[in-house]
Amino acid sequence: MTDPVTPAPAIPIPPPLASPVTSRAVAAGRGSAWWSEAWRLFAAAPGPWLLIVLIILVLNVVLLVIPVVGHLAMQLLYPVFTGGLLLGCRAIDRGQPLTVNHLFAGFGERTGPLLILGLLSLVIATVITLAVAGILLVSFGAALFTHLLQMQNLFTAAMAVGSAVLIGVSLFLLLALPLFMAMWYAPALIVLHGLEPWEAMKASFAGCLKNVLPFTIYSLIGFVLAIVASIPLMLGWFVLGPMTMASIYTGYCDIFEDGAVS
Repeated sequence: MTDPVTPAPAIPIPPPLASPVTSRAVAAGRGSAWWSEAWRLFAAAPGPWLLIVLIILVLNVVLLVIPVVGHLAMQLLYPVFTGGLLLGCRAIDRGQPLTVNHLFAGFGERTGPLLILGLLSLVIATVITLAVAGILLVSFGAALFTHLLQMQNLFTAAMAVGSAVLIGVSLFLLLALPLFMAMWYAPALIVLHGLEPWEAMKASFAGCLKNVLPFTIYSLIGFVLAIVASIPLMLGWFVLGPMTMASIYTGYCDIFEDGAVS
C-alpha cells in the first residue's frame, strides 16, 4: 500500500508588522547601498532568480498576444507578482530559500488589496494620459489641423508635431511622477506591513518624498546599470531585473523598517 501524496508546503507569509507605518529620511549614500544590498540578495539565489525571469518573460508574451485584455491584465497583476517576489526577498533576507513559487506567493491572503492597487494605478494612469492628450489637443490640435488641411508650410507642421510629442512626454512624466512614487513601495507595504491599498500608496509617496537625494543617486546608478545591461543583447536584464526588484525591498527596509536588511 503506497503512501498518499503529500502536497507541497505553502510558502510561509510573514505576519504583518504590528507597528504603525512611519518612514524615515536616510543618508544620500544609501541610494547606492540599496543596489549593493540587492546584489547580495540576487547572488544568494541566482538560479531561482533566472528561472523566475524566464517565467515572467513567457507570461508577458502570452498576455501581449491578447489584445487590450492582455495589457490590462498585466497592469492589474503587476502588484500581485511584485508582492510575491518581495516575499521572496524577505525569505532570502531571513536565511530561507527562494523558490519559483514565490513568484505566485502574492496570490494568497493579500491578493485582493494587491489587485485593487493595480486597479487604482491603472485608473490614475488612464486619467493622466487623457489629461495630457486633452491639453495637447487644445494647445496644438487646431494649428496642426489647419496646416495639414491647407497642405502649406509642412515643415512648420512637422516641427509642431515634434514639439507636441516632446511636451506631451515631458508633461506625462511630470504628472506620473507622484503615481510612480506612490506605487514604488506600495506592494511591499501591503504584503509586509499589512496596509490597505490607498494607505500603502500614501505611505509610499511620503517615504519617497523624504528621500529625494537617495533616490536621485539610486536612479542615476540604475540608469548606468540599465545601459550596461542592455548592451549585450539585453541579456544583462536577467541580472538587473531581479536586482531591481530586490532593491525595492532593500529600500523599503531602509526607509520603513529602520534598515532591517540583515
